[in-house]
Amino acid sequence: MKKASLLLILAFFGIALQGFSQAATPAAPTSDVYTGKWEMLIIGTPNGDAALTTVLVRKEGKLTGTIIPKTSDQKEEIKISNIEEAEGKITLYFTIQDYDVNVLLEKVDDENLKGSMMNMFDVKAKRMK
Repeated sequence: MKKASLLLILAFFGIALQGFSQAATPAAPTSDVYTGKWEMLIIGTPNGDAALTTVLVRKEGKLTGTIIPKTSDQKEEIKISNIEEAEGKITLYFTIQDYDVNVLLEKVDDENLKGSMMNMFDVKAKRMK
């Protein structure tokens, strides 16, 4: 009788341990607000308003991307060095014209973002079709 109850207790703990050890897999996002091609306008810089085309993609769960300046002498793609994501906002880090800058963007709706560059210049972004 002791062996049967011991086996029953061990089986119960084994099943309970197996149930607790399984990690829940995160659900895949149904739509990613930030991925896609964006027309970004930085307002009021010393050289006037700056227009940039920003392309954001998600690779292996991490947001990456490039920026193409439209209003400066630099026309080649700029790699975004880091993107930090928080609830409802992202921060892009990149180097343009030898300056390390960051752009904070908050979601307005699925087609628009707004924010600031270096906490000095207003930024608006609109999804390109």
